[in-house]
Order: sequence, then C-alpha cells, then structure tokens
Amino acid sequence: MKKLRLSNDEIADVLERIAVLLEAQGASSFRVNAYSAAAKTVRESIRPLTDILEEEGTHGLERLPTIGKSIASVIQEYVHTGHSTLLERLEGQVSPEDLFTTVPGIGEELARRIHRELNIDTLEELELAAHDGRLESLAGFGERRVRGIRDTLAGMLSRSVRRRARRLRLLETHDLIEERPSVGTILIVDDEYRRRAKAGDLPTVSPRRFNPMKKAWLPVLHIEHVGWSFTAMYSNTALAHELGMTHDWVIIYYERDGHEDQCTVVTERRGRLASRRVIRGRESECLVYYADKASKESG
Repeated sequence: MKKLRLSNDEIADVLERIAVLLEAQGASSFRVNAYSAAAKTVRESIRPLTDILEEEGTHGLERLPTIGKSIASVIQEYVHTGHSTLLERLEGQVSPEDLFTTVPGIGEELARRIHRELNIDTLEELELAAHDGRLESLAGFGERRVRGIRDTLAGMLSRSVRRRARRLRLLETHDLIEERPSVGTILIVDDEYRRRAKAGDLPTVSPRRFNPMKKAWLPVLHIEHVGWSFTAMYSNTALAHELGMTHDWVIIYYERDGHEDQCTVVTERRGRLASRRVIRGRESECLVYYADKASKESG
C-alpha cells in the first residue's frame, strides 16, 4: 500500500492530540506521558518517519527513543491511511460502520448492512466473512467485489508479520483462541465501566454519529489491568440505537505491545446465559467462567 508523504510535524500533531485526549479522559499518566514523549521525539527527528517506515518498517520506528510497539503501530496506521483509529475512538467517532466505509467499495448503506446482518464489528471479522462466503451472500456483493475487498483488507491489516500470522491462522482454522484478555478480565472492565458510567463518574465525549445536538453523552473509561490497556464505551451504532441497547452494549478495546483488538459485551436475553453479561463470540468461554464462579462461591 502506498504511504502518504506526511511530515514529522503532522505525525507529531496526531500523537500530541492523542495525549491530550487521554489525559482529559482520565487515562494513566504513564500512557499520557508515553504519547507526549513520542510526539517530541518525532518532531525533533531529523530523518522523515515516512522514510524510516519505507526502508525499515515499524522496527525502524521502535529504534527511536520513546517509541515502542504500540506507538509505532499508531504511526504506521496514520502514515498508511491518513487516519488514526485510536484518535477517532478518543474523539467518539468510531463505529463499525465507520471502519467498514474506509474499505474501497463499501459505502454507508453496505456498511450498515454488514454490521446489522452479519453481526460483525471489526475489519478482521470482515476479512473472515470475505473468505468464508458470508459477505458474498449479501445482496450487492458479487464475486468480483468480494475479491477486491479481500485484496484491500490484506494490505490494510498486514501491519506486522506477527499480526498477519495470527490472522492467517484464524482464516485457515477459524481458531479464535489467540492472544487476548481472559473472559474474567474483560467482564471486570465491563462491570467497572457500567458502574462508573451509571454514577456519572466518567468523562464523556460527543460522538459524531446519531448525535444531532452534539451532546457529550458517551462515557469513556481508560484503565490498565493485568498488562493490558483498555478503553470502554457504550455502543453508538445504528443497530444499538434501533434496539434501544445504547446503554447495554459495551465496546471494549484492548491493547498490549502493539496488539490491538476489540469485543462487545452484552446482556444475554435467552438460553443458559440469560441475564448474564456475555462477550459476543466467546459464549462458550462465558459458560465455563460462570460455572467456575458458581462452583467457587458454593464451595
């Protein structure tokens, strides 16, 4: 994928904006200081970071002072695409539909249908749907368009050899057991977010979508736990609004050492997990978690 010829000052501006928003939203001082220090490093670098990426990849960025794997990934995404998912999330602008419309060939209407009908939230899940036949089953997605989307996503998502290896294993085996926080850890973050949001104890942002009055209503939680950095916020998708679930569905983003992903936690309405908080896509693990918890409480 062709890189944008961004200046170091432009890249530093993004990192500084991230630092300011993290501080305003109550993130840890360590994380805030990391982005501030990285912005200073980038601004003072004599060599253009776009050249470093072109010639040495993210490993070249990581050799610069104060820039680790996570910030190197943020810089790479911005240089590759001209936008930063992290910055947009902090500004309350990210939704699955927004992400999907960044893929050439997918407009707003198709993005809404992908999210609603296939119940997927991430570009990684979109890529899997493009490979396993689900995307082609939607009206408007012929073989040629799906093939183009697969090729585009391969470039967008291959930020590192490590991430690409995980992605290929997922595509080949559909094995969802990968490096990610445990069910118990995610549910702890979900519980803290909902408790503090209800108490009005969290900073709020003004989401761009479904917010004609520009009201700052969306609470945001930043927290560090067992080595992961988490950001939690209520779902601000069209489907969540339509079903009245904007204060039930919680999107939790997690990141560690440059590996970033997300999940959605909801209140299950039926079956063995009815009334329980459940992580979409990890229902079987949630069953085991709650069974173990009940066993420990009764024992």
